[in-house]
Amino acid sequence: MTDSMNPFEMMMGQAQAMAKALNPALESFTPKGFEALWPTMPKEFMEMTFGKGLSKEGLDAKTRLLLTIAGLTMQGAQNEVGLRLAVRHALEAGATKDEVAETIAQMAVFAGIPSMTRGMEIARDVMDAKEDNKK
Repeated sequence: MTDSMNPFEMMMGQAQAMAKALNPALESFTPKGFEALWPTMPKEFMEMTFGKGLSKEGLDAKTRLLLTIAGLTMQGAQNEVGLRLAVRHALEAGATKDEVAETIAQMAVFAGIPSMTRGMEIARDVMDAKEDNKK
């Protein structure tokens, strides 16, 4: 056996070297906190664009965002920024903390305990930050 890298490892190594050459600060870039750059949309705007604004018989914005949270959790909560944004916007659209938690907990049946646990950790972090901002 050799210690050669597989094609994915080689591609990632090349991308990291290129990023470092272009901007040395990118070497230690992490997306944590990146979602804070995106403002929380007002409930009315979410309802207009994601809710019943397009279809009066369709799902409301809160339900659509809870479904988004479920889908992101099903993917193993790998898209942390997307999940953080979805939780934040679901709360703004009227979802309760219990509804968010129940949505994520339900995904344990379909995605497994590790995905549900990671989703809960991310959601709890978002909800705790929201509580801290109220104080």
